[in-house]
Amino acid sequence: MSWLIFIADLYECWRKQQNMKSKERVLTTLARGIPDRVPVDYEANAGIDRRLKEHFGLAPDDHEGLLRTLKVDFRKINVPYIGPKLHDDIAQRDVVVDDWGIHRRWIQHGTGGYCDFCDFPLREADEETVADWPMPDPELYDYSQVPAQCKHHQEYAVCLLCYGDLINGNAMLRGMEQALVDIITDDPAGLLLADRRFAIQAEAARRTLEAAKGAIDILWLGEDLGTQDRPMISMEIFQKHIRPRYQKLVDLGKAYGTRIIIHTCGSSSWAYDDFIEMGIDAVNTLQPEARNMSPEYLKRTFGGRLAFHGCISTAGPVAFGTVDDVVRYCRRTLEIMMPGGGYCFAPTHALQDNSPTENVVAMYETAIKYGVY
Repeated sequence: MSWLIFIADLYECWRKQQNMKSKERVLTTLARGIPDRVPVDYEANAGIDRRLKEHFGLAPDDHEGLLRTLKVDFRKINVPYIGPKLHDDIAQRDVVVDDWGIHRRWIQHGTGGYCDFCDFPLREADEETVADWPMPDPELYDYSQVPAQCKHHQEYAVCLLCYGDLINGNAMLRGMEQALVDIITDDPAGLLLADRRFAIQAEAARRTLEAAKGAIDILWLGEDLGTQDRPMISMEIFQKHIRPRYQKLVDLGKAYGTRIIIHTCGSSSWAYDDFIEMGIDAVNTLQPEARNMSPEYLKRTFGGRLAFHGCISTAGPVAFGTVDDVVRYCRRTLEIMMPGGGYCFAPTHALQDNSPTENVVAMYETAIKYGVY
């Protein structure tokens, strides 16, 4: 009789696995379990996004249609800021200034374009200037939209972005050199800027999580920690300035029952043991060209302790190879990362405009065809 029960339990597990919806598929993977297939995610620059919609016969604004076509398992919610505009654009220079005061300008290149940061208005600011700098008020986001967005995406893994982004976020206002000097020298103005930014983001995230009433699955953090071949900062600086601030965001997400993913660029696996201690569930981007970031290294070193999201390079075969190259490359990554579960198939960063449409289509077709357990 016990064998019959055992076989029935196995069958029930198999049956449930065959009928996973996106939310269950992602949450199983982030718990380092084995789903029915690898979850799939998508991010792309405007040019390739437009071409993909044209390829599939979708309207230019049909983002949901594209996600469904590509079988993407993640959805992000957006909580709009409804307060007054805090900073003026600079029309004569075509510079757009957001509510944080970050200046951006459009840079065109051979295959498309991107928004580049410029001016760095707080580069030489002192504490008083930083303290007075206009920033969004957490009370002035439209949290009333949160329940409806969560319900609309209830079959998917619902994500809330709360990057934190100490280095890059500060650098957008102070310049990269000064942002790094700030955390090396404990510059009061730079640290105040970081603390103001983190506090506002954390409070806005808390109110969003409260409004969602448990319907948000993932709190998504972000911090760039590496160049291509080495850490951007020392472990001492990481543990002094980065880890304590992010621990508060991790604890916030855990208090509301979310999984935690953190985005890190470049050679950043040197911080992953700390991430595990902090309670982070998964790491994102995973540039395979960077030092100690290959799929083999990550799976061997951290498999079973962290889940992975990414690994499909936007600077490799997807951009520069043939369709056959893309299929071989994606299959090989799946073969390395899938065993034992814990892997989400996604591009490193946004797919770039220089990626041929047929290569990107092949990338996602390969994930669905060969990512089945």
